[in-house]
Amino acid sequence: MRVFLISLYFACHVCTLQAQQWSTFQNGGVVNQPIKLATKWSPESGIAWQKELAGYGQSSPVVFQDTIFVTSVTGPNKEEINVEALSAIDGNRKWIYSRENSTPQENTVMISRAAPTPACDELGVIAMFGGGNLLALDHKGQVRWQRDFADEYGDVKARHGLAASDEQNEDHVFIWVERTENPYIVAIDKTNGSTVWKVDGVGGTSWGSPRLVTVGETKHLVLSASGKLVGLNPKSGERLWEFDDIAGNTSATPIPLENGTFLIGSTGSREGAPMKPCSGVLEIKAEESGYDIAWRWSSKKLTCSFGSPLVFNGRAYFVNRTGIVNCHSLDSGDRVFKGRISGGQMWATPLVANDLLYFFGNSGVTTIVQPADELNVISENKLWELETKDDQSPESFSSLVLYAAVISGDHLLLRRGDKVFAVANEN
Repeated sequence: MRVFLISLYFACHVCTLQAQQWSTFQNGGVVNQPIKLATKWSPESGIAWQKELAGYGQSSPVVFQDTIFVTSVTGPNKEEINVEALSAIDGNRKWIYSRENSTPQENTVMISRAAPTPACDELGVIAMFGGGNLLALDHKGQVRWQRDFADEYGDVKARHGLAASDEQNEDHVFIWVERTENPYIVAIDKTNGSTVWKVDGVGGTSWGSPRLVTVGETKHLVLSASGKLVGLNPKSGERLWEFDDIAGNTSATPIPLENGTFLIGSTGSREGAPMKPCSGVLEIKAEESGYDIAWRWSSKKLTCSFGSPLVFNGRAYFVNRTGIVNCHSLDSGDRVFKGRISGGQMWATPLVANDLLYFFGNSGVTTIVQPADELNVISENKLWELETKDDQSPESFSSLVLYAAVISGDHLLLRRGDKVFAVANEN
């Protein structure tokens, strides 16, 4: 059981190229991609290309035009950190940048391995690593600037490591270091790497990511850690509000909805702890004295796995640790249906394309669902053949985990710890 809890408490994210020409991750499939993705594939057919990576990683690739950026670590103590640029057309490597990890740590399934998803824009890619190295590279793989947070702010130690992905707006990238002691979040100028502001983190366990949520004419940077949510002013770092009527919110990232609202998923209250709401829709409202946040609707029993929930056409889809899909009305919270999918628990956040729902099981099985008033599975697709091993140690399963899914031009990219697969589109 422990291997499943460790190998990705680290929420992975669906990545898309945004209209502003900068890209981080797009959680929960809120945007219905018009592209007609494949609905059937197997290890023997439908795979356009696959690329072995320099090391192992749990982050999602990010895509800018015809380039895929992906991070990994190498060595028994994660001695080296890597950023690779792959061709989105055929998977061939354009370049790789590798450097010494300033804070090496044993390479094990117990601690995150290149879990934060990077950010990219017209300037290049910005990648954060769990040991505290932050790299900014241009589109040719040359260093623009770099920071060493462990050297600047002290050791980066967190339960099972860091996993918060980079969030960004046009000018800044937001790096969240929710470490065990003195957690913080910092806003960095994307052009030169200088600190715009640095403030305290939440003070709770988290493997989710910071997320910008629109509130009126402004944005709030929302952070979710166990038992607490906070909202920051992304321009200054000022804490605008706090919220603690929530439990188990350690993994999923908030999903922005309409103005001032967002969906949150949770693994639920701990056994024996007082029951609190764990999943639902929260609303931020401006008041004369500041901001107020409250549940629009919530549930004390509705849970999801390590991937965030999915939103589409007024419904929210939560997949729990046993592969049960719960579909609820986004307006009222009423349940529409409940059903089971294959592939194990879900660590990659699902996506929507061409009015179809794609759920990515950790064992490499993608379940494709037609939206309906019941679970309507149209196909289940294996990416690799599962192997039966005599060795039952966690390390024996460490590479066979599907962490992320990305739409890239005419391909669906699927990231395993050691490899990127490209599934060919249907014509």
